[in-house]
Amino acid sequence: MMRVSLLFSLLLVTVGHAENWTEWRGASGQGISMAKGLPETWSETSGVTWKTELPGRGHSTPVIWGDRIWLTTAIEKAASAESAERRLKSNTGDQPVTVLESVSLRAVCLDKTSGKILHDLELLNVKEPQWVHQLNSYASPSPIIEEGRLYAHFGSFGTVCLDTDSLKVIWQNQDVHIMHENGPGSTPVLWENLLIIHFDGSDQQFIAAFDKTSGKLVWKTARSGEMRENPQQRKAYGTPLMVTMNGKAVVVSPAADWIYGYEPATGKELWKVPYGELGFSMSVRPVADDHQIYFSTCFGKSQVMALKYVGVTTPEIAWRNNKNAPKMCSPVLAGDLLFYVDDGGIVSCVDTQTGEALFRERLGGKFSASPILADGKLYFSSREGVVTAIPATREFKVLSQNSLEGGLMASPVAVDGALYLRTDKALYRLGK
Repeated sequence: MMRVSLLFSLLLVTVGHAENWTEWRGASGQGISMAKGLPETWSETSGVTWKTELPGRGHSTPVIWGDRIWLTTAIEKAASAESAERRLKSNTGDQPVTVLESVSLRAVCLDKTSGKILHDLELLNVKEPQWVHQLNSYASPSPIIEEGRLYAHFGSFGTVCLDTDSLKVIWQNQDVHIMHENGPGSTPVLWENLLIIHFDGSDQQFIAAFDKTSGKLVWKTARSGEMRENPQQRKAYGTPLMVTMNGKAVVVSPAADWIYGYEPATGKELWKVPYGELGFSMSVRPVADDHQIYFSTCFGKSQVMALKYVGVTTPEIAWRNNKNAPKMCSPVLAGDLLFYVDDGGIVSCVDTQTGEALFRERLGGKFSASPILADGKLYFSSREGVVTAIPATREFKVLSQNSLEGGLMASPVAVDGALYLRTDKALYRLGK
């Protein structure tokens, strides 16, 4: 009972924001929704309350405050062949990438009831931006919303705070730069007056905090763990999670080869734990209960790890599981069960205490989006546009599989009995 009480607390937090979805993985930061009565079946021709074609391209998950939905997107202007060839001479990798002449980074606001686009605002315009991986986008980090404020982060291209009432930019910070190699991916976390963000590039690796009121840099802490010689194996795209550990708030921060704990007010490193095997380019966010942290080490020698933190200064490895570890999708907790899906569509359910797999089953398709838990069900979204729902139990069963046009890279959002799905073409509202 002790180890699930933190999840109950997080669920209560989510209840307090039942009408809002404030960040990538909901108010709890762990992909948990209290929405009930979600739709069970839908298609392009049935079960769709509204569908709105979106401008530009982006993989960020929408956020919701009241009757407004906000998301980020990018309007791209392709580079000439000569320009692309010139700029790619400094590319240390061999991945398929997209090179642009310029990119307009934007915030789009929709009415939650009708789906009508209310605002399409340019936040930043970047000339000759870094290239991005063809599986990535220039608007992949998800925004964060609170009353009257939207915080939109675009990696090295900049971070912007928007007044959602006046539609004026309060501040922008374009002073912090790294070489992403594959484009931006890390989503910030909001803690008290700070916006805390990962900057793990091939050239340098650190975590930083901006003052949410002014946008000024408050602290910056370099990663202290020894890095690999290959610069491609130093980069990461993870998102931190705030965890109360032994009575103290800690920024739990996954990076290449190491997971760290930092003091949120100062950026002081409190501890770090090595993976023991190569792990890099993670785009996941950890999850936690009241005694352990769970995460995937992603690319390299992928493994899912559990760190026990109760009563110790430095967390200790409780177990490892190296079968079907996800490279892009964050896990989700349901009581004493941990669920995750790998890139190739194998969904796993493991016991949080032992790491023992209770089942591994194939969903079909390829996966980049992180799943959510809502109304006792888990929703997994594939790049092919299929959403699979299974019960959050020890026994595997497919409850439904529904398809939409376009791929799903953004995570689902569940609010007030409705599902919101962003494909690479449109935003859908499904259900009441």
